[in-house]
Amino acid sequence: MALMAQDTTPIVLNVTRGKPELVCPAEPTPRELKPLSDIDDQEGLRFHMPAIMFYRADPSMEEKDPVKVVKDALAKALVFYYPYAGRLVEGPTRKLSVDCTGEGVPFIEAEADARLEDFGDEIHPPFPLQDLLYDMPGTDGMLGTPLLIVQVTRLLCGGFIVALRANHAMSDGTGVMQFMNVVGEMGKGFVTPSILPVWDRERLTAKRSPNVSFSHPEYDQHEIDHHSNDEANLVQQSFLFGPTEIAALRRHISPRIKQFSTFDILSASLWRCRTIALGLDPEDEVRLLFAVNARSKFNPPLAKGYYGNACAFPAICAKAGDICQNKVEYILELIRNAKSEINEEYMRSIMDLMVTNDRPHFTVRQTYVVSDLRHLGFADVDFGWGKPVFGGPASNGSVPDASFFISFKNKKGETMTMVPISLPPVIMNVFVKELREMLKTQL
Repeated sequence: MALMAQDTTPIVLNVTRGKPELVCPAEPTPRELKPLSDIDDQEGLRFHMPAIMFYRADPSMEEKDPVKVVKDALAKALVFYYPYAGRLVEGPTRKLSVDCTGEGVPFIEAEADARLEDFGDEIHPPFPLQDLLYDMPGTDGMLGTPLLIVQVTRLLCGGFIVALRANHAMSDGTGVMQFMNVVGEMGKGFVTPSILPVWDRERLTAKRSPNVSFSHPEYDQHEIDHHSNDEANLVQQSFLFGPTEIAALRRHISPRIKQFSTFDILSASLWRCRTIALGLDPEDEVRLLFAVNARSKFNPPLAKGYYGNACAFPAICAKAGDICQNKVEYILELIRNAKSEINEEYMRSIMDLMVTNDRPHFTVRQTYVVSDLRHLGFADVDFGWGKPVFGGPASNGSVPDASFFISFKNKKGETMTMVPISLPPVIMNVFVKELREMLKTQL
């Protein structure tokens, strides 16, 4: 079985960086205040998410400087996505709005004394993010700070790396990659985006008479306890799942179970292995939170160019003993039931919960978060050098107990699903043992 747990020590780089420069929209843009939606400004999305893309040298682009191409393309894209050049402000009841000031996006030019091949045959997380994305002092907060930061690092081989940090309250992963694909189009000479941006946040705003009509255990508030995971002592390993591994996991499922997705089977299997590895009391409550893109759940569906947050994060709650002792198909049914609830009314219930309950954070107690990023477009952003060798999130986001599913091509060119996992070393060893056991061919 091609269960990958490669050396997870990031490469050590020597990077020379220029001072950050503000890139403003290439043309005048409206000066206005644009409120975010009541899905956007929930507490759990008030963080910055990093992403990274690695590009090979292209002989046909030898005369072009990737730093200049990306910088100029960013300025042109900001004409259409001008709110990204603004800053967030907070009003009554913690309501966030974008003050469209046109201040611009910090852009950093950098050089690294490394070649693409120095990152290994198969590029995968973790990455030396402190070198590839400048941690600008004073930009960690939500209010009055840049909504986007971009660094382009040239490599000795002629390849380059584009790293970015985007404010999650502004856009979900789909929205960020929609914007970055427009930057790519501008880099290739487009005059207007192939998909025009749509604001339309009003459609995801609570009614005047809020009515929380669904149960939302994903927002249950517990006293903050110290995680069983020692966050200062985590190791990260990236696991690869191709057709062979998925087929092995599917053999644990009875044929009577209706069709389920690769995302479902991976989420269920990883949660089970992880819960066993944590060694919890069988009576402890554990949760699986997973992201569901709800753009198509509205009537009519949200416009194709909508770049705000439009995901639900339904939670499955169960006793640790039930997750460890039951077969994976038990968890699959829980996932199916949770997914079936997601519709426009469910989304409206979340909006109403936000305005009546002070925009609560997701529950974090004994919670494992999974999000499928394989189809967001990370791997499609093309500035003229072709698609990236690797494109995806640069870290596990704001919580260590999260796994992003990333589309990945191995050195044979096969498309796999990569899942980075973070756990303390001893627990990681048990997790790997459990996963290997599940991946053994079942006759």
